[in-house]
Amino acid sequence: MTTIVSEKETVNQTPEQVFAFLSDFNNFEKLMPEQVTDWRATAEACTFTIKGMAKLGMKIEEKTPNTAIKIARDGDAPFDFKLNVSIEEMDDRSNVQLSFDADLNPFLKMMAEKPLRNFLNLLVTKYREIHE
Repeated sequence: MTTIVSEKETVNQTPEQVFAFLSDFNNFEKLMPEQVTDWRATAEACTFTIKGMAKLGMKIEEKTPNTAIKIARDGDAPFDFKLNVSIEEMDDRSNVQLSFDADLNPFLKMMAEKPLRNFLNLLVTKYREIHE
């Protein structure tokens, strides 16, 4: 299993606010880069296409109020993966960090690791930017 971790971002929101936003896939579209198309979401699941790559689906698998959200692959995808959201309280602010666990073969790992890390960093940075 390959684990890719984003930078930790400090946001001017309480853990409750971060958890409420990130527990609903309807909010994730605001975080997606332009290469993500065909976004479809409910509160608990989403599907989308990354231009030039595959169609992916995700669903919320487990929630620990105000501290963690575990997201799993849903439907067809070229590999199995989990996306974990960690929320840490810091006074009246929060630290947010994403980690991505994927079952990547060595070749795919070499090709995908840097773009995936950049994608995770973009998501947490964009979250911080829209909540400043």
